[in-house]
Amino acid sequence: GDADLAGRFLTLIDPVRYPAGGLAREQLVEIRRIKARVEAERLPHGADPRTHTKLGRGGLVDVEWAVQLLQLQRAADVPELRTPRTLAALSAARETGLVDPADATALAAGWRLAAQVRNALTLVRGRAVEELPAHGPVLAGVAQLLGFPGDPGEFHDHYLKVVRRSRAAMERVVYG
Repeated sequence: GDADLAGRFLTLIDPVRYPAGGLAREQLVEIRRIKARVEAERLPHGADPRTHTKLGRGGLVDVEWAVQLLQLQRAADVPELRTPRTLAALSAARETGLVDPADATALAAGWRLAAQVRNALTLVRGRAVEELPAHGPVLAGVAQLLGFPGDPGEFHDHYLKVVRRSRAAMERVVYG
């Protein structure tokens, strides 16, 4: 498309994407309510919320919600947050003191591992898969692809630990 038109469009929508003064209390409450509703309704029936890489606790969507909320709240004043790249925005939030360094580390670790597991699941299964199994050849294949030596069950436990920490960090950012 036309670069000038795209630039004009971005200038036009920046006040909506990055509202001056951040979000009103009512908007923040509504976003939190929507987040809770999405969590309750989007996870596929029968899916384990602990091991669903995209929609599960501490997975990709949790980290993206936290980052996008920070962008809505603070990007008007912190231009470094104005990026569509989740990890770049998270890094900017850490560097500018908007997120505790330990929380930023936990969120980034959760996002990276969930993305790696999701990609490895696709390679092992030959189709898009979102949920890490607790045992079996698919888990073993994912662990092997990601260079995790030893018992695949230990990799499963490692995944649960990382996303649990990511979830706790997300809750501090979104609900804190």
